[in-house]
Parts: sequence; structure tokens; C-alpha cells
Amino acid sequence: MKQRQVEVLAPAGSFESMKAAIAAGADAVYIGGSQFGARAYADNLDEDHMLEAINYAHLHGASLYMTVNTLVKEKELDSLFDYLNPYYMAGLDAVIVQDMGVFTYIREHFPDLDIHASTQMTITGAEGASLLKKMGASRVVTARELSLEEIARIHREVGVEIESFVHGALCYCYSGQCLLSSLIGGRSGNRGRCAQPCRLPYDVRKDGHSCQPRDERYVMSLKDLCVLDILPDILEAGVYSLKIEGRMKSPRYTAGVVSIYRKYVDRYLKSGRKGYHVDPRDKKILLDLFDRGGFTDGYYVQHNGRDMVALKEKPAFRQGNQELFEYLDAAYVNAELKEPVTGSLVVEEGKPVSLVLSCIDPDGENVTVQTEGTVVMTAQNQPMTEDKLRKQIQKTGNTPFQFTDLTISTVGNVFLPVQALNELRRTSLEKLERELLGKYRRESGKRETDDRSEKKTPKEMELHVLLDTPDGFDTVLELESVRELQLEADGFEPDQWSAYAFSCHEAGKRCVLALPVIFRTEAIRFFEKNWQYLTEAGFDGLLVRSMEEIVYVKKKGFSIPLFGDHNLYVFNQTAKETYDQMGLTRQTLPLELNSQELEQLGCQGMELVVYGYLPVMTSAQCIQKTTDRCTHRPGLLRMRDRTGKDLPVKNRCTFCYNTIYNPSPLSLLGQEHLIHRLAPDAIRLQFTWETKEQIRQIVQAYRAVFLEGETGQIPFTDITRGHFKRGVE
Repeated sequence: MKQRQVEVLAPAGSFESMKAAIAAGADAVYIGGSQFGARAYADNLDEDHMLEAINYAHLHGASLYMTVNTLVKEKELDSLFDYLNPYYMAGLDAVIVQDMGVFTYIREHFPDLDIHASTQMTITGAEGASLLKKMGASRVVTARELSLEEIARIHREVGVEIESFVHGALCYCYSGQCLLSSLIGGRSGNRGRCAQPCRLPYDVRKDGHSCQPRDERYVMSLKDLCVLDILPDILEAGVYSLKIEGRMKSPRYTAGVVSIYRKYVDRYLKSGRKGYHVDPRDKKILLDLFDRGGFTDGYYVQHNGRDMVALKEKPAFRQGNQELFEYLDAAYVNAELKEPVTGSLVVEEGKPVSLVLSCIDPDGENVTVQTEGTVVMTAQNQPMTEDKLRKQIQKTGNTPFQFTDLTISTVGNVFLPVQALNELRRTSLEKLERELLGKYRRESGKRETDDRSEKKTPKEMELHVLLDTPDGFDTVLELESVRELQLEADGFEPDQWSAYAFSCHEAGKRCVLALPVIFRTEAIRFFEKNWQYLTEAGFDGLLVRSMEEIVYVKKKGFSIPLFGDHNLYVFNQTAKETYDQMGLTRQTLPLELNSQELEQLGCQGMELVVYGYLPVMTSAQCIQKTTDRCTHRPGLLRMRDRTGKDLPVKNRCTFCYNTIYNPSPLSLLGQEHLIHRLAPDAIRLQFTWETKEQIRQIVQAYRAVFLEGETGQIPFTDITRGHFKRGVE
């Protein structure tokens, strides 16, 4: 399909929304099928309707992208071929993917299918984008939190197609880094079932006291994004595809938002920045379609801010703009798109009737088909008139075509049964449709693949400890059973890194530096400033949490083992192999698989988190700043939910993001028989704010139970098993 200057990309949670979006001017639509989509509760399409949707989009000059943007378990991966192959053969334009195993699988089995790296991959910089482009991604959907400058850098240095969100709901958490819905309610955002706990009220507390007014409790409910005012800036930063959020919303909403963005994209393309202006009435229309408390420009021009948060409860009832709704229904939702066709009908006595149809395809090329029907008979009484022939041939009915011109030539006293004319028309239009769609068709994907998985011999299980701050360092150093210490980069002063590593080595332990969960401009500045400290520290490895970090370290020429953390998701063996090929020498098992699924995946060569307050959200927003002011100092707040549970919140000022933790610590004591059967290379204890004595007791309990086969107990009773038993749907 012809490359456009800019793409208006619309959401579709149903077949009706897809049609409304295209009618309203969308260049492309993204939609979910019956499996593997991140909106499990949308009216997703079955196979027949998805094939119909692909054809519908192509006939009307639009592209269709299918969401395959969930994490896929080992046992599910085999079903992906039969699921995707019919859509691949029909000409599906692209798939949107989160799981690196799925990414690799599609590259191998469907080599001609474009892959768009989902925003769920948390791509925050040129480093991650360049890696994905090298691996075969045709487009990167950036994290919603990126600034215009960061997007411009990706455009300038990588040259990959960039897709960014321009309208609709904003997640509080970096997409792909949220486990809040999963760990609290068992509904995983990574599996398309988010329960949106960020839209609920929370009482923010510090030292036991509330920090916000009673009517401002919706501290994680962000306003909806609307970028009409800065649209030229976004386009000039290098964004190609303007993505509208809203697959759970109505066809009316989709049509209304698309029509507004179509108007302003066309205005910019025609008149440039000088001729660009926004009519306030159009922003009012967008608010009439959905209003959570006003709009925000999002993160394009600010890192975070209280003005981006709704704070107050969304009104339960608003008077609808009925006039607007009726207009949208008539103009787009109920509209029947028809492609213009010209025809030439030749009816000559004694010869087969002939109909030639022509249509301009989306690439501007003329497509012509000719069809012959039954032999024209001699009229016994009155010959058929041109008007009667025209009336029958121009009845295009439910087809995607309508005649704009039809020439008719008759020779002799001609007669044809109406049924014969109807059959000619039907056959001709079907032939034209096949011809138009033929350019999109593909041969079947490649089912065969090499089995690269290999079982590793289990090693003796090691005990590792991750420390958030230096408070427990000396305590852990004294415990012989701990083989490896992992130190959070923002919790340990860079000029002391070498001393910490030296102390570990003196105690016979390895020392690993844990890099930030989010690697953006702040992180680059930090490591550029402290690069010499890092290279001279003598660390035994780096715990990486983003694709940006993998590329950054290698690009700097620093040869050191890289270990992947649990948020570089390994739900299937193919994902593990893909990260192996990226250069990770060890990986961490994900937190959302149960013991049976972990066994199917295979845990050899992996690390398993068995204790700690688990991070459930990583956000560019700051609860401290929202409820008070920015102090530029790390601190700890607690958010009390409706059930009375307190969620700890750390503001990590070095890298400017918040980490929200599960209220209760994970503890897998009592599951040692299952864990020994899984045979991971190492188990990890994660410490955040525990006291020195608590750290000592916990390490000794795990040493006794896991390494010595004795009994042990941790000093907490309010614990969680996480997903080790229940898993996620």
C-alpha cells in the first residue's frame, strides 16, 4: 500500500468500530482477534470476521494491524501458527507484539509480516529502538512517557517508523511494567485483563497521616491525552503514526475522535505550522465524547505533574450531546462506504454478454476485469431497453462498490433474462473484488522450525540477595550462604561502588550492580557522569531491566556479564533464547507464572525471586509531587486502598520515577519441594526497607530450608505466595 506522510491510527474493539473508523478517515486500524490481545474484554473478532475486516480495510484504502500483544506461555506458543496463518495469507498488514518469543516466532514463521513493537515493550530510547529494528521490527510504538526530544532522538539516530499515542486514556504505570492488577486481583495487564486499580481512590499517608484533601483521592487516575495543540511538534519530532487509544469504547467515540484528528492532520499537511490552528469547539466535541476531568498534553512537554492527574472522581452522569451523537451515527457509524466503479456493458444479439469493470485501487492504479455471461437471445416481442439493462447492472446492493459511470452498447433485438443479468453483475463484482485484494494475498507461512531448546544439567542452587540500600550490606556480607549481592544503582553511591565490590570479593561473594527499571535521559546522564566508577568498580555483572541497557553497555564497549531481571519477560522458551542471543548470560523467571507453568518453561540457568516486596508499578509520575511538592529527595509514602491495605511508594529521584510495591512481601518458604523440582540455578531475596535483624533472620531461614534441608521461619505473618500457586489466566 502506498506510503502516507502521516498515519491516523484508530482503535477498534469491534467490527462496527472498525467500519466507523475507516468511514471517519482513519488510515489504519488496530484490532484484536480471539486470542493473544491486550484487551481481552473487547468485542474481539473471530476468524471469519477478522478475515472480513482485513478485506474491508484493504478495499477502502486502509491498513489493518492485529494485536498479538500479550505475554504467551510456553504451552500456548504452538497454537500461534494456526491462529495467525489465515490472516497472514489474507494480507494482514502487521501484528503488534509485546512478547520477545512471539516476535522471534513470527519472524521465523511469517517472514513477510510486519512487526510493530508494542508500547508494552517499554521502549524508552534510541538504544532499544535500534535493537528491535535490527531484529526485524518495522515500527516501534514508543512508551507514552517519552518527551518530544527523546522521540526526536529515536527518529534521528534509528530511522525506524515511530508510532506514538496522541489521544485517549493514559496508564499511570509504564506499559509493560505493571503487576498491580495481577498481584492484587489476579487479572494481568500483561495478559489483556487489567482491572484498572489505578482508577480507584487511595489515601496517601506519610508517617501515619493523610497527605491530601479528602476530595483528591484519585491520585493515580490520569486525565485523558489530547495533543491537538501540539500536533505539529509531534509530527516534526518524527512521529509517523498517530495512535488513538480506545478499543473498549463505542463506534461513535471512535468515529468522533478519528474525524477530528483527520481534520487537523490534513490541515497541517496542507498549510504547515503557519496555517495550523485549533478550533476550541473541536476540543469541546472531544470532551463531549469522553471526559475524565479534562485533557492533558501528556508527557511530551513535561516529565510528570499534578496537572496531569484527575484527582477527583469521574462524574457518574453527564448530559450527552445528542445532536453530536446523531450526527456521528449518521455520518460514520451507520455509513456504507462504496468504492467508485466504472463499467462498460456490451449486449450483442447471438454473442455472450460482456461487462468490463474498472476501479482505482488505493495505490492509484487502475484495476480492470472483464466477464462474459450467457449468449444474448433475440427478443420475441420488445427488445430490452438501455434503461432496463442499466437498472439491473447498477444494483450493487451490499457490495463495496457503486457505479459512477456505466456505458451500454446494444446490437440487434436483444433479450436477456433478469436472472442472467444479475448473475453477470454479481460475478463481475466478485471478480473485481478478488483482483483488488489479490495484491495483498500471501502463500502460507512456514510451519517447520528447528528445535533449539536444550535441557541443561541442574546446578547446585545458589542464594542471591538484592539490596535497595546499604543498610543491610554488612549484615549480608557476614552470611556465608549468600553467593551473590546485587546492589541497586541509585541506592549505593557511585564513588563507593569499588569498595562494595571489593568487600564482596574479600568475603568470597560476587557483586552485581542492578540498573534502573527505566533507562531514559536521566539514566544516561547518571551513567555518563559515573562511567569511570562503573568500569573500575570490579563488578561481576550487571542486572539489566530494559533493552536500552543491553545496547548502551555494549555500545560503550564495556565487556561484562549481563543478567536479565524478571521484567524482561520470559514466558516461553523462545523468549529465553531470544534474550540469550541478545547477550544475556542469565535471566530471571517472571513473577506471573505458577509452578506448573515454570516447569513447562524450564528453570535451568535461571534465577527465581522467592522473597521480597514486589514492585507492582513503575511510574514517571510522582505521588510525592502530586500530593505535596517535589523534594528531589528519595522517600517512602504509603497509599491505603479501599480494603485498608497500604501500598508502599518509593520516589527514586536519581532516575525520576516512582516504584509502587505490593502491600505484603512474597515468601515461598513452604514451597521448597516444588522449587527444588524446578531446579533454578539461584533463588533471590529482595530487601527494600527491612531492618538489619529482619534481613539476618530471613536469609538464615532460607539458607536453612533451601540449602540445608532444615526448618526456618521469617519474621512476618502477612505474606503472599504471589502467583507461584495461582498464576494468571
